[in-house]
Amino acid sequence: MSFTIDQLTVGQTASFRKTITETDVVSFASASGDMNPVHIDKLAGKESIFGDRVAHGLLVSGLISTVLGTRLPGNGTIYLGQEMKFTRPTYIGDTITAMVEVEEIDHEKNRIRLKTTCTNQDGVVVITGTATAMPPKV
Repeated sequence: MSFTIDQLTVGQTASFRKTITETDVVSFASASGDMNPVHIDKLAGKESIFGDRVAHGLLVSGLISTVLGTRLPGNGTIYLGQEMKFTRPTYIGDTITAMVEVEEIDHEKNRIRLKTTCTNQDGVVVITGTATAMPPKV
């Protein structure tokens, strides 16, 4: 499924929900090379300011890419940029909902700006930001 720029409206939203698992964190650490002990070592996580291991911020923010590439605008979308702020940690076992909302549409350039938010199962915002994307032409 996908939306062209002419099918999008300001205020339109879409989301994706996923529980962050141990396997997700270990796989991301391996793929990215980010072996920071706060992510992969139980003792280091416990002794950190977070009190437990936390998921990589970019692993969690990757859920925004899932929404853009599969839901809104959808298949064929080009993700051009992202500004974000990590506001709270995401722990292994947290269920994250990534949501995007169309804020601005530039028909001439075939570009959109979207508000991006990731919240945990308790409704706590863990990431907030703004993305820019190019919807598919067809």
